[in-house]
Amino acid sequence: MRSIGKALGALALGSALSGCMGSGEGGIGVTRNAFNFLSPAEDTQPQSVLSPQMENGTESEIIAGLLNRRSILPDGPYAEVASAVLDANARAAEADLRAARLRAEAASSNWLPSLGPNVSLTSLGSVVASLVVEQTLFDNGRRKAERDYAAADVEVAAVALAQDTNRRVLDALELYITAEAMQARAGVNAAALERMNHFAYVMSERVRGGVSNRADLQIVEQKLAQMRSDLLSDQEASLAALAELNAMAARPLDTVHGLTAIQSSAANALPLSVLKAEAEAQRGIAAARAERAGFLPSVTATGTVNNNGSDFGIGVGIPNGLGFGNGAAMRAVEAQEAAARARVGQTREDTNRDLRALEAELGSLQRQMAQAQTLAAQAAANYDIFAAQLREGQRTVNDVVGVFETKVRTERAAVVIQYDIAKVELRIAAIHGTLVDGERI
Repeated sequence: MRSIGKALGALALGSALSGCMGSGEGGIGVTRNAFNFLSPAEDTQPQSVLSPQMENGTESEIIAGLLNRRSILPDGPYAEVASAVLDANARAAEADLRAARLRAEAASSNWLPSLGPNVSLTSLGSVVASLVVEQTLFDNGRRKAERDYAAADVEVAAVALAQDTNRRVLDALELYITAEAMQARAGVNAAALERMNHFAYVMSERVRGGVSNRADLQIVEQKLAQMRSDLLSDQEASLAALAELNAMAARPLDTVHGLTAIQSSAANALPLSVLKAEAEAQRGIAAARAERAGFLPSVTATGTVNNNGSDFGIGVGIPNGLGFGNGAAMRAVEAQEAAARARVGQTREDTNRDLRALEAELGSLQRQMAQAQTLAAQAAANYDIFAAQLREGQRTVNDVVGVFETKVRTERAAVVIQYDIAKVELRIAAIHGTLVDGERI
């Protein structure tokens, strides 16, 4: 027992030393908390799945930024829809984040010595059981890079969770807006059906009295049938979108109606795709540094205890071994770091292109809405003139029906554009990750 204590004491000293060597900024904090698992009296309250406090004792700026984000959705129908679908969220991305946190927790103690049995068969046929303790004293930062990789992996999973949550809210709001748009367009036809039915009645009476021929009546009835068909199609599309939305929500949303004027997305909110690319770049750089350390010498202390006594030694080795291709492999690792940084710039460019395209589409839709409203007003004025001329006998029923059909068509086009504008505004907000409060993520 004295020999076992001697070997373990020597390795404990080595482990404390290695906790400081190659640990960088987080080395002291890791050493101080290394043996928390030996103290059951410590606080064991579960940590929030989206918490800026990392397992190595540091604080993640990326996760802290996610938690500080605020939704641009004001109180009203949009907020009610978002709340309902978030309450029913399966949160598969949250499970990925929990797994990443557990991996980071495991990696935070990777500098501690490894302890395990070793059973071997001697040349004399006897079995020798040994207790082997191995501690890395110096590894050119490989274990620290592994801890950095695990921490960056948590940040990547956290941003993925934020993306998943914002995407879910966006999908739900687009379904809600589609249902509202189709219902509004159906309302235009529903209001016009009474007038079109009147025209069909007038034409049938004229045919019965011999004033008009049967072909004129068929034209009016065809327009009436088309209007009814459009009304049913719009109502069916609205019900389908609403049914899909209710399938996503924790409670029925049939009674929620209307649009909400939303604030513009925060200009200083970094798009989530760029934020994820930065976290992935840090993870890739950490992986490259761990791989590069494998081509450099490392120092380990090994202690063996068995029935014949104890043994303690210092070893120097290269984990990946020496080979003719090591130089090229190390240059490839450096290129891997450069590629990780370059991907951030490419993602930022792609995201900016998407935002500029959506902003251009938004401006175009706003212009189209003003134009459509003007056209609808002109069509309504033309119909009033033709209707007055019909009463004075200066116009035929078919003439008035054609103008009335144009009026309905322009009103249908004008009423839908405002919903298209709302969808584009929400897509811009989703790219910035401002559809959900950080606490709801």
